[in-house]
Amino acid sequence: MENIDIGKKVEKYRKAKGLSSRELAKLAEITPSMLSQIERGLANPSIQTLKILAKTLNVPTFSFLLEETITEDLIVRSSKRKKMIIDNLSYELLSPNFTGNLATAIMKVPSNTSSSENLLEHRGEEVAFILEGKIKVYLGEEEYLLEAGDSVKIPANLKHKWENNFSENAVVLFSVTPPVF
Repeated sequence: MENIDIGKKVEKYRKAKGLSSRELAKLAEITPSMLSQIERGLANPSIQTLKILAKTLNVPTFSFLLEETITEDLIVRSSKRKKMIIDNLSYELLSPNFTGNLATAIMKVPSNTSSSENLLEHRGEEVAFILEGKIKVYLGEEEYLLEAGDSVKIPANLKHKWENNFSENAVVLFSVTPPVF
């Protein structure tokens, strides 16, 4: 809730409609000084005032209450990736974090390594793309060899595992929704 500034949103929508603050105040039947205080964050509008402003500006009332996205937080520099090691596998998170509906990571599978002893399942759906090397993927009872450039979709709750019993390391780019590890 810290990224919500109702006043700035009112001002943004007002300017997008090409209205002066006096014009909007008159249309919304509030005083120009009240509108000015709202836009500068010096006063908090009542729900009724928000509804009137929303109707006058032709925007949904809830649009004033949505958090602003800080776009800088969406960038992940290669030198700042979050890194995890689980068993023998290393992961680099390409997504900023595990919030939202999707996470993307790079999984590095050293030679003669497996993601686990047993087939595992998770509630998330996964798509993986082999960037380097080759790797075996076990999907249920079936086994497939994937090489660089190949990809696989793993539906939610399908038991699977990765195995690299080759002499070179494998690098896999994958996305999972919802983000689970």
